[in-house]
Amino acid sequence: MSYVLNKYRNIGIAAHIDAGKTTVTERILFYTGAIHKTGEVHEGEATTDWMEQERERGITITSAAISCNWRDYSINIIDTPGHVDFTIEVGRSLRVLDGVIAVFCGVGGVQPQSETVWRQANRYRVPRIIFVNKLDRIGADYFKVIADVNNKLHANALAMQLPLGASDEFYGIIDLLTRKLATFSEEDKGIKVTWSDVPKEHEERMEELRAKIVERAADLDEKLGEKFLNEETLTMDEIKAALRKGTIERKVTPTFCGTAFKNKGVQLVLDAVIDYLPSPADIPPVEGLNPRTEEKELRAAELEEPFSGLIFKLMNDPFVGILSFIRVYSGQLKSGSYVFNSTRGTKERISRLVKMRANKKEEVQELRAGDIGAIVGIKDATTGDSLCDEAHPILLEKIDIPASVISTSVEPKNKTDYEKMTIALRKMSQEDPSFQFSFNPETNQTVIKGMGELHLEIIVDRIKREQKVELVQGKLQVAFKETITKPVEIEGRYIKQSGGRGQYGHVWLTLEPLPRGKGYTFENKVVGGSIPREFFPAVEKGLDEAKNTGILGGFPVVDFKVSLTDGSYHDVDSSELAFKMAASMAFRSGMAKADPVLLEPIMKVEVNTPEEYMGDVMGDLSSRRGRILSMDSKVETSVIVAEVPLAEMFGYATTLRSMSKGRADYSMEFDSYQEVPKHAQEQILKAV
Repeated sequence: MSYVLNKYRNIGIAAHIDAGKTTVTERILFYTGAIHKTGEVHEGEATTDWMEQERERGITITSAAISCNWRDYSINIIDTPGHVDFTIEVGRSLRVLDGVIAVFCGVGGVQPQSETVWRQANRYRVPRIIFVNKLDRIGADYFKVIADVNNKLHANALAMQLPLGASDEFYGIIDLLTRKLATFSEEDKGIKVTWSDVPKEHEERMEELRAKIVERAADLDEKLGEKFLNEETLTMDEIKAALRKGTIERKVTPTFCGTAFKNKGVQLVLDAVIDYLPSPADIPPVEGLNPRTEEKELRAAELEEPFSGLIFKLMNDPFVGILSFIRVYSGQLKSGSYVFNSTRGTKERISRLVKMRANKKEEVQELRAGDIGAIVGIKDATTGDSLCDEAHPILLEKIDIPASVISTSVEPKNKTDYEKMTIALRKMSQEDPSFQFSFNPETNQTVIKGMGELHLEIIVDRIKREQKVELVQGKLQVAFKETITKPVEIEGRYIKQSGGRGQYGHVWLTLEPLPRGKGYTFENKVVGGSIPREFFPAVEKGLDEAKNTGILGGFPVVDFKVSLTDGSYHDVDSSELAFKMAASMAFRSGMAKADPVLLEPIMKVEVNTPEEYMGDVMGDLSSRRGRILSMDSKVETSVIVAEVPLAEMFGYATTLRSMSKGRADYSMEFDSYQEVPKHAQEQILKAV
């Protein structure tokens, strides 16, 4: 296919777990001819769920990048996970996409993870269209979901279709713009779409909904607005162009419907991707920083521009080694060429380039502006690195990596497998930056950290299967943190005299608490040379190391600011080590006086339960120090949303199952770090 930039679409499919994202992706691949047989998630046959763990559990863990064609357009699709433990997969995919199909369940509507995905898409300013899926299920309601999306997400969702028939009787979709009814053939799984006139009894409702589309289009475009006020007829092309402009500016979200599993509606969503979501040419040039001049620079999605691209994901392939997934923002990347890694200041040779069809690879000679592909076997690059032309360096915005909230110790069953385990853990942390591991010399243990129980479970399982190393897991531990609650001014002296040259470091520091989630900042307020400039980095380094171990339970210290205000030095005895030690000592004694407290991760928990178990579920959540935020009744179930400390949620799945005879389920996601109540703090610190 010839290269025409506005014929490219880089899109993601994102939603809450079980809304049907992977089934939607399977149908897209089937209708675009990328696969010739649809695989079902519940049968463990989905193309994009190619890891063993994904097939067993029926969930998506890694975002799979796939290329396919529709009409004469080239579409790159990334199917992202819905489970909250794999949030980083969603975030880093959204960072490189131009548009998203947000999938909502016709029964469930807006669920916690769909809120998280929506917020991430807002952060990266990604235009969206909505697909309301599972309209074949009892209780599904397209218009109720649209209202839910507008109330909870302020999405400006606009119905573009009218579904006909409910649950099992759902049989067709009226396209409001063309005033035609689409029905889908059973024999070829919906490849053939038949268009016919709309039944008389639905014409009034259709016209009412179509008028809303026309009105919204007129609001989005001044010229159309004038025509509309003058009661002139707006053409189909004018309406579509206005809606496309509004979608790209994120002022409207065209909303479509269907059931991917029953092969109805996905075909029309593909048309909507072409009609309303942006091409790389429609989005603003990517912004970055020139590492040499420290000035902002822009790169437009054009072949003539210098090459720039962002590595958004690493994957270990058993046959070719490390695959580095890249979004090319400008210029072109050719196999055999050299590029500059501006994040690390190193040069890399590009030996092979591939485009992916799930886990199958198709070798290509070049990737051009707007393309998403993978580089085979570059050595030092990692997630978030910028690659560029060495003569025109640029550093693109990095990818946010969420903080890990849970940890456990691991060791190999077979003591001779220590090296194999370390190599496997290193590979996993390369692939997934939200997973970390470290060695604790005090306990002689290897500690792994991640986003939740399932996250760590999958990591341990992958190491067992892919690297053939059996691991023994310790008890799960919550990632507590410490902070201070009042400002203090403190002095730190490190003075040693011993025969020869001594050591002299002397600092005055101010410690101040910061609002939750602000991390740590250091400010140098020394004036008049009471401490020479060359010792400032040593003070900062001493504080950097000291804040990793708080005084309550040895947890990292966060949400505070340190100012270096004064101090003194000795012409002969002062050294970097002395100032580093003085800063560290001042920090520890300052923290003791600043009323330190423990912080714990609080999870947002949503429980779906039959009405009769609602009281028991709420009572149990309250007993876990939970705070009920809302209750809502949906078809046949009640939905309880609460904030609960992660420390109280271990083993919750088993409790909920037995409490509801297996009929309730729940999902949870990290919300924030909050102060631990005094009585709970004492118990936690006793157990440390």
